[in-house]
Amino acid sequence: MTTAAFRIEKLPFSAADSNLEELSEQPNIGKSTAEKIIQVVTTGTFPELDKLIEKTPEGIIEMMKIKGLGPKKVQIIWKDLEIESVGELYYACNENRLIEAKGFGLKTQEDIKKAIEFSIASQGWFLYARVKPFAEEVFIQLQKQAVNKRISFTGDYRRKMEILQEVAILIEADQADATSMVEGLKYELNVDQEHSQVRFKDANGYSFVLKASNANDFAKNLLISTGSKEHLEALSKIGEIGSLNSEEAIYQSLGLAYIEPELREGGNEIELAKTNQLPSLITYSDLKGSLHNHSTYSDGVHSLADMASYCKEELGLEYLGICDHSKTAVYANGLSIDRVEQQWAEIDALNQKMAPFKIFKGIESDILADGSMDYPEEILAKFDFVVASVHSNLKMDEEKATARLIKAIENPYTTILGHPTGRLLLSRSGYPIDYKKVIDACAANQVVIEINANPLRLDLDWRWHQYALEKGVLLSINPDAHRKEGFLDMEYGVYVGRKGGLTKEKCLNAFNLEAITDFFSQKKK
Repeated sequence: MTTAAFRIEKLPFSAADSNLEELSEQPNIGKSTAEKIIQVVTTGTFPELDKLIEKTPEGIIEMMKIKGLGPKKVQIIWKDLEIESVGELYYACNENRLIEAKGFGLKTQEDIKKAIEFSIASQGWFLYARVKPFAEEVFIQLQKQAVNKRISFTGDYRRKMEILQEVAILIEADQADATSMVEGLKYELNVDQEHSQVRFKDANGYSFVLKASNANDFAKNLLISTGSKEHLEALSKIGEIGSLNSEEAIYQSLGLAYIEPELREGGNEIELAKTNQLPSLITYSDLKGSLHNHSTYSDGVHSLADMASYCKEELGLEYLGICDHSKTAVYANGLSIDRVEQQWAEIDALNQKMAPFKIFKGIESDILADGSMDYPEEILAKFDFVVASVHSNLKMDEEKATARLIKAIENPYTTILGHPTGRLLLSRSGYPIDYKKVIDACAANQVVIEINANPLRLDLDWRWHQYALEKGVLLSINPDAHRKEGFLDMEYGVYVGRKGGLTKEKCLNAFNLEAITDFFSQKKK
């Protein structure tokens, strides 16, 4: 088919304006190909093509639109790596699964990743984590121009929403000055006089809006532009939002404790603020260790020793939980029992060398289709902790998917439920589950629920954190790191944990070494 397309491209005339006889006379075309050309021109398709499309997942067709991916590479991705959507491909790039594939390498993988990111951004949505470094750069450039003027992020970005359509910034300036500042950035802009704001896109295609405010109303405008619609409606029922010197003063004037931006979503934050019962939200510095991480034993980039050293020396953490993939995950070089025992021996040696820093012996055990785990119980019993995760059969209905998770949760060796829905933000919706039943099962079985901090996942969704916390379920901010830099993703897990009202007391990896050692010991009993 590719050869035919090449020959059509080399025709000395337009195929669309020709006839069957004229086409058939051309070198290397022939009557059969000519008939197909006429069919495509008149109907847009032909039977053989329709049959191929029926057999091809929609996501594979989408992949063909990605710059740098031709048919041969797409076939390898589909048939060899068993990846069937752009979202899964993007996540595979993050896990370095393309590096070893035939015809690929690190540069090709990074080029594909960038092309997917550009495609997502061009559709008007983007991940908070992806835009953050560029947003901070724009902010710094504006700040340099706004000497002695207040300036702040606002809107969805300030509330740390996981996906965004724009980055909003509020500045103490009039409309003309705000416009001049954006012009100084050399970006194409659109002035909205009616709403006193300037819209523009940076060089990466991310959308920004700079909102102008006079000095007297800055705190008021900051509060109004930050809060969700539901939060502001709840505030309006209490009283008028006045023009005071700070947001703290405005909340106080309404009889409320200060509400952190991440919580301003219209949940129960107003009621908690009335009675001064708002949670003391977790911070990045509260984290004492990192759980659920991968090394070169499975599909990681860095060795176990490198990962542990980075946690100890660079991040100042007290412990590392290594959780390489289990044997069912053949696509990720999952560990056979022999290789598990080999890793345990290395962990024992490293723990002697690196004490008091400790590496915990963990595993990310695949939850099979029936909810069982993929190691026998006598092996599971020897791990310090087990992260149970779904990686396959993602198209179950809600009842089956829920029953599958609950069976895994009820396994006495399950310590943490990993990325509960398998979602990939902006790419793949998670499999449907009954959240309350799953969380209730975790509560009944003392199973921790992961907040997978990879910016593509952020799963468990923050909208369900509060229900889990009310049920007494601990959460754990896990980076799912496949390289040393991946540990830094815990920052984004902290952000969504804060949105869900998470405190350090309810976060497993905010436990110090002694406390988490005791927790694992008690769980195994």
